[in-house]
Amino acid sequence: MPQRDEDARPTRPRLMPLPEEQWDPRTRELLAVAPHDPGGGVPNIFTTLVRHPDLYEQFMPFGGQLLGRGRLPGDVRELLILRTAWNTGSRYEWGRHLPLARAEGVTDADIDRIGEGPEAPGWTDLQRHLIRAADELHGDATMSDATWEGLAEHFGEAELIEIAMLVGQYHMVAFFLNATGVALEPGFDSTGFAAAEGDRG
Repeated sequence: MPQRDEDARPTRPRLMPLPEEQWDPRTRELLAVAPHDPGGGVPNIFTTLVRHPDLYEQFMPFGGQLLGRGRLPGDVRELLILRTAWNTGSRYEWGRHLPLARAEGVTDADIDRIGEGPEAPGWTDLQRHLIRAADELHGDATMSDATWEGLAEHFGEAELIEIAMLVGQYHMVAFFLNATGVALEPGFDSTGFAAAEGDRG
């Protein structure tokens, strides 16, 4: 896989979250139904994306379907998202999904080996297939027969479709986050991500 040009990454946000004093009535309506953090704040991803309100309005139902109403078990979904965050170098995606992954039962040991890839010792067969699927979709925009067949032993047609769409969705989100430089909110942990950024290729 070609080496990522880390120099191309923004060192500060290129687009800032839209300040609340600039929210018009439509923006307030759109953000009112966005997921809020425990303190009541709206995450930076949403207050930045809402600068394009028409796109935001269409994006949210699809993302919500995959994240909140999808058919995949939560630990499967979050493992795929974390590996996609790792592959795309998206610190924001990684940091926001660490607590979600832990809440869904992804262990700290699993999180620690995400950066090591599918051949790392300790994965179950299913987890290995999932990490490999995320990698193949990232690198080749498809899955090998072996990976597809391995996943098909555990999932039906709808879930297989969802795996491909989920990885694609979080690639798109990572492209937006990385290109605009959305900053991870204080209090969110990027442990396990920053230390090995140079190992990504």
